[in-house]
Amino acid sequence: MEVKKTDKANLEKSRGLFLQIGYVVVLGLILLAFEWTSKPADLGDLGNLGDMNLEEEVIPITRQQNEPPPPPPPPQQTEVINIVQDDVEIDDELELEDTEADEATQVQIVEFAEEEETVDEQEIFLVVEDMPTFQGKEKDAFRVYIQQNLKYPIIAQENGISGRVYVSFVVDRDGSITNVQVVRGVDPSLDKEAVRVVKSSPKWSPGKQRGRAVRVSFTFPIVFQLQ
Repeated sequence: MEVKKTDKANLEKSRGLFLQIGYVVVLGLILLAFEWTSKPADLGDLGNLGDMNLEEEVIPITRQQNEPPPPPPPPQQTEVINIVQDDVEIDDELELEDTEADEATQVQIVEFAEEEETVDEQEIFLVVEDMPTFQGKEKDAFRVYIQQNLKYPIIAQENGISGRVYVSFVVDRDGSITNVQVVRGVDPSLDKEAVRVVKSSPKWSPGKQRGRAVRVSFTFPIVFQLQ
């Protein structure tokens, strides 16, 4: 069935008009686009900076600290030199007299006497330069004398008492035995016998200090031993 169109409904007649209208619209849009891109920005607000809150940057002011100069050195003391004129007479000169010695001149020689060390006669020494000797021998000779002359007390033998008695004595300046006493005893009978045998000793050769006889102290052990 063939469709029939009326003249009013036929758009083919207005196609040329619509095409022209389309060209005009497209051209207008193109011109508007060029105008929009090439228009300069509004610079009217660039000068209005009064309303903007700008924070001012505070730059600290640095000043170089001036160090105080060092104190000046103390003034040097100048030595005062007194200039003495040559015409001043000096009385400190030593006057030497020329003397000639002849046979009649006597020369006196002054001798300096050495002071001798005084030794107290009552002082008792423990060690001296020359120790005392018993019959020309050492202390061992006195030990032999004690063994030969010692008598064991009978009462000590009956009670079985033995031991060692320490006796101190002084060899005097003449070699005699003095100041005999028991330093450490064992029994009264043994102590008494020890003192007796020491007092019975013959004279010793006295000790000497700087060539002079002096008193020397000894401590001697006497042994009582039962057989």
